[in-house]
Amino acid sequence: MKTIALFLCSIFLLATISFANTEAKKIDSAWMLEMNSFAESQKLTADFKLIEKHFSAKGKNFKCSFVVGLSYFSVQGKVIPLSHKTVLDENGKVWVPVQEALPEFEKAFNVKFYLDSAKSQITTQAPKTESTAKIQSSSSVAKSISSSSLKASTKNIPDDRSAKAGSREVRTIIIDPGHGGKDPGAQGLKSNEKDIVLAVAHKLKADLEEAGFEVKLTRDKDVFIELGERPNLANKWNGDLFISLHCNAIEGDSIKHRKTKGYHFYVLRAPESEEDKAIARRENKVAALYGDKKAKTDISPIEWIKIQASLEVYQKNSFNFTEKLLKSFEKGSTKRLGQGAGGAGFMVLVGALMPATLVELGFITNPDDEAFMNSEAGQKELSGLIKNAVEAYREGVHAYRETLTH
Repeated sequence: MKTIALFLCSIFLLATISFANTEAKKIDSAWMLEMNSFAESQKLTADFKLIEKHFSAKGKNFKCSFVVGLSYFSVQGKVIPLSHKTVLDENGKVWVPVQEALPEFEKAFNVKFYLDSAKSQITTQAPKTESTAKIQSSSSVAKSISSSSLKASTKNIPDDRSAKAGSREVRTIIIDPGHGGKDPGAQGLKSNEKDIVLAVAHKLKADLEEAGFEVKLTRDKDVFIELGERPNLANKWNGDLFISLHCNAIEGDSIKHRKTKGYHFYVLRAPESEEDKAIARRENKVAALYGDKKAKTDISPIEWIKIQASLEVYQKNSFNFTEKLLKSFEKGSTKRLGQGAGGAGFMVLVGALMPATLVELGFITNPDDEAFMNSEAGQKELSGLIKNAVEAYREGVHAYRETLTH
């Protein structure tokens, strides 16, 4: 790393050599830039969150963000449409379209970039061969965009409520307080999960309504709702976002209880750890214990294939909202558990035809987390953090819709 840093330093001082280790290649007929090497060449701090498939690069006066599979990115607070989707390859490298990304980077760094197609790299000097081409400057790229596209980015696109959730404006939020009635959920020293999540749900409903959302609760009092009925209600109400509230728990002695604490968020995807599998089983067994005797605690590989096919259109937005939750909760009083997000087969998320996230507010088996989640101040803070994430998600969807052309 020191050698690379010295080499890059010499490049900037002499201004005679192209950027080192800045890769470019064609993917699906489009030239793409490898973001890790580009970030390193610009001395940016790069971060990739595997669960959300979110790549970000930050510097003193620079910030950009890409999400794998999406055809837009943010740079310096602006949302820019992409001609091709961001790609994650088998080696874990993130590739983004050169055509739209480099003009924005030129403006940010005040540097001219060139695509050397012969050498498959990005340079800071115009290549000398005819087989290479200079990347258009930001001004020329702007001119190449049709006037109709520019108008489409600023006009109000009709909000068709029959369109699938995630592609329309975010208006209706479904809050699902887990457990209830005869199902107490996880139990702490002084409280039950069902009571904590219901209290937070009521505060969150009020906060979101004040922010202009329509809000529905799958239960608004201490009653038992079948696990499979919860996503059905969300679909019936034509929700734009499904948030299932829970408290985490862990078995063990008091020492383990005190050590294990923090919030964690889950999206519906095949679990990546035995811990995630265990947490999903604990939540899923509710269906069998209190209602559906045919309910399963695990999802088979074949069932996962079917689920992925039917929910793929919502998964990316589930990642996006989870990313907003992570950023919001970083400002809160509690710490995150591990990376803060994961994937598992929670049955309550199966069948919700909309972006969906399961929120574990904290560990009810941890004395500190339990006290915080039971306090008025703690519940208000948790509600506020989720509300901020929902607002950020709404803004992101709205910004993306304004880039759409017809």
